[in-house]
Amino acid sequence: MNGIDTILLDLGGVLIDVDYDRTARAFRALGFEDFDRLYSKAKQTDLFDRFETGDLDAAGFRDAVRDLFRPDLTDREIDACWNAMLGSIPQERLDLVEDLKERYQVLLLSNTNAIHVPAFTEIVRRENHIADFKGLFHGAYYSCELGLRKPDKEAFVHVLERHGADPAATLFIDDSIQHVEGARKAGLRAEHLELDREDVIGLLRRLGSV
Repeated sequence: MNGIDTILLDLGGVLIDVDYDRTARAFRALGFEDFDRLYSKAKQTDLFDRFETGDLDAAGFRDAVRDLFRPDLTDREIDACWNAMLGSIPQERLDLVEDLKERYQVLLLSNTNAIHVPAFTEIVRRENHIADFKGLFHGAYYSCELGLRKPDKEAFVHVLERHGADPAATLFIDDSIQHVEGARKAGLRAEHLELDREDVIGLLRRLGSV
């Protein structure tokens, strides 16, 4: 951690538990057999890229799913399937953020969308009793609000410039290797969180920051 003064965290997988298979299973239960070919942790089609950058709003996304699958699906059914991947944020990870803030500038950058944002905000409000999730960080950014998404260099540059952070002095942590590679190309020090080996607390402990 020598020379690091800013930590940039991903949300899904790093802080909040995410199970992509739960969403695929939920859609399959409604008869959408090929959903996981369109969307997964490793790759996704242009539909989901557009949704994550805000080019497509929630209503447009739902209509696109109906066009791909079944025109009779309700908004509630689509949202329930789409949000099925979202788990909880263990309290110790929120405690970690508070601890890190005593020594580092702590930022959040998440590829997310207009359906997931209110869903995970409600999870944190209900389970962790936190009304202002973004307020936990020195700065928190969602791709659907920025119009930019990882792994594009512009997303990292925008966030760091907003906070006067030097890429070379910034540690980025993400569980998606393509995002880690994008951050490295933007000049950040980036660590791939391999969730089958450790969680973010273990990774930062191994790096000597906690």
